[in-house]
Amino acid sequence: MRTVIIAAEEASPLVPHTAELVVGFIAFTLLFLVLRKAVVPKFEKAFSDRTNAIQGGIERAEKAQLEAQRALAQYNEQLSSAREEARVQGAAIVEELRAKAQEEASRITAAAHASIEAERQQAVTSLRNEVGALAVELASKIVGEALEDQARQSRIVDRFLDDLEKSK
Repeated sequence: MRTVIIAAEEASPLVPHTAELVVGFIAFTLLFLVLRKAVVPKFEKAFSDRTNAIQGGIERAEKAQLEAQRALAQYNEQLSSAREEARVQGAAIVEELRAKAQEEASRITAAAHASIEAERQQAVTSLRNEVGALAVELASKIVGEALEDQARQSRIVDRFLDDLEKSK
């Protein structure tokens, strides 16, 4: 029985001494007060700063997105305006080129008609001279005398050709 009594007199290792409890309580209270006064406000400030930074970033991102949407709408409007203007200018250029081409074709046609008329006149003149020479030669052979007077030859040939044209 003696062993049981000795064990009862010794303190239990599970139950701390009262002095340890008091020192532990004082240390805990001091630590709690220091943390509450110095560390917790810094943590709270860091958390609020971070929250504000995140909120500010979100707001800036939303503003940037709205600005980007406005810029996109403005860009699309300018692009459609530029396309319309380019279409109108393209149509004007095509019409101008068409008019120039028509004018050039008319000029070329007129030049060709003038050239053809000049060649026709030249051919008629050449033909008149050849026909006149042949007619004078034929008339000299028929009449039997030479028709050497140039002025008389021209009058005879012109009269002959005029009579031919009238008979048509």
